[in-house]
Amino acid sequence: MRLAQRFIIDLSIFGLILLGGCLGYMAIEGWNIPDALYMTVTTLTTVGFGEVHPLSPRGRIFTIFLILFGVGFFLYFLGSITGMVIQGTLKDVYGRRKLDKQISHITGHYIICGFGRIGRTVTQLLKEKPIEVVVIEKNPDCIPLFQEKNLLYVLGEATSEEHLLKAGIARAKGLVSAASSDADNVYITLTARGINPDLFILARAAEESSIKNLIRAGADKVISPYDIGARRMANTIMRPTVIDFIELAVHNRNLDLQMEELVIEKQSRIKNVTLLESNIRKDYNLIIVAIKKKSGEMIFNPSPQTKLQEGDTLVALGARENLILLEKQLGLLDE
Repeated sequence: MRLAQRFIIDLSIFGLILLGGCLGYMAIEGWNIPDALYMTVTTLTTVGFGEVHPLSPRGRIFTIFLILFGVGFFLYFLGSITGMVIQGTLKDVYGRRKLDKQISHITGHYIICGFGRIGRTVTQLLKEKPIEVVVIEKNPDCIPLFQEKNLLYVLGEATSEEHLLKAGIARAKGLVSAASSDADNVYITLTARGINPDLFILARAAEESSIKNLIRAGADKVISPYDIGARRMANTIMRPTVIDFIELAVHNRNLDLQMEELVIEKQSRIKNVTLLESNIRKDYNLIIVAIKKKSGEMIFNPSPQTKLQEGDTLVALGARENLILLEKQLGLLDE
């Protein structure tokens, strides 16, 4: 039974005992309501200030039963309330400590600042990858959702350096500043860059004028949802097939065809070989759409003789299970 339900039931029983005591004194002794209520309350609480009026033998017998049953339940009721308070407090304290301990042990995660519509969607997509995420959100109403989704979170303002440190920003791989205010996003970006100079920072900009300020503050990438939305709407009209393909390949998790980016790490077996020699097409039936070199140069539709080097990022297209196999071979996923 839930604590709230048990409390309501106990409170109802106590109310009935209180009412029964009042009615009993009124019927047996003929007292008025204030006197009967006063006598009942002093009896149940064991205060014992004295009788309001001298009791008759029947009234004393009634008082004995009221003490035996009423006082016992009243003490149980007080104990129940105390237990619920202690249990709730300990649960909150233990839960928060357990959460803080989990956050202190993760590394290479992403911090999501703000859990509005954009922050919520980014969190969901990263968790599907899966990528470790810690959310910083000031609204306590989001806590049940965090618990339901099993999300690590820090309750408070994302503009606070203390909360960023609590979210493990020193060990994080990246941060997404998705607050509703551009001013907050600038401050978050500035603070985050000061704490961790190597952090990848992706910031949201509602106004076009804020993009430059966010870049100056230290953001690596700035996204304007309204601008992207407008471009996508226009491209849907001008290039509907292209948009449909991108939507299916990137966003549709129910489709077997997926597009993914894969980084060639130091331990990769396809390092320092050509695209043809890597046998990616032969062994995994994947198409390499593009290669982003470590220098930042982007090679679209690379030739078979293109050399693959450490730090290169492959944009691959193919079946999901084949992409997973290649990721394991590259050491990007555990076997």
